[in-house]
Amino acid sequence: MLKDRILSQWNFARIVRLVLGGVIITQGVMVHDWGLGIMGSLFASMALFGFGCAGGACATPIKKSNNKSIQDVEFEEVR
Repeated sequence: MLKDRILSQWNFARIVRLVLGGVIITQGVMVHDWGLGIMGSLFASMALFGFGCAGGACATPIKKSNNKSIQDVEFEEVR
């Protein structure tokens, strides 16, 4: 289960988060900053384990069309 989560569904955003997490961790180690290291670990773990966007709910649901005709709207000019 965890192996599948790590090895599947890689996309551009996930790769960017992993690289960014690595850069932030490296910078945190270089300047001896724990906060930066923790933030980098968060980014890297989000990418590695594929979580974020409230548990995979990043996309909005697609609304199905109802085959209803579009009604003409009449506008009245206001002066």
